[in-house]
Amino acid sequence: MAIRPIITAPDPLLREVSKPVDKVDDELRSLMDDMLETMYDAPGIGLAAIQIGVPKRVIVMDLAGEDEEPEPRYFVNPEILDPSEDMRLYEEGCLSVPEFFDEVERPARCRVKYLDYDGNEQILDAEGMLAVCIQHEMDHLEGVLFIDHLSRLKRERILKKLKKEQRLAAAS
Repeated sequence: MAIRPIITAPDPLLREVSKPVDKVDDELRSLMDDMLETMYDAPGIGLAAIQIGVPKRVIVMDLAGEDEEPEPRYFVNPEILDPSEDMRLYEEGCLSVPEFFDEVERPARCRVKYLDYDGNEQILDAEGMLAVCIQHEMDHLEGVLFIDHLSRLKRERILKKLKKEQRLAAAS
């Protein structure tokens, strides 16, 4: 396993639509292991493959708290089915938009169809933080960032600050 660099906005790679995975094999499991290690190191609760520069429809997550046993989840080629009409506001952040948080409105519940770590088809009924996280990460697979759900003014302010931080980091 290896910790990989996380791409941050406004990198154009984050706007790419990820490609479906043909099969779950040892190479893909190795990618998912690297993603999980990278996510834990960041630290974060979810990571899409595109965030480490791999445009594949793969997500890893772990919503366990610091004092709980890890509960890694792996989603290959996830699809959202039956999102609820009931909407909820949640404060979101993102490893690709570091140090910025804001409220985003999303369906409170959804059903997700996906392949697991072993390539078996699964269906998961998600609500609360799990539903928010899976929808947030699935946005990445479509080239969408959580800041795209904010007003244009907020989004532009955040991107301007990120660009400035990147220029300062590159200069030092």
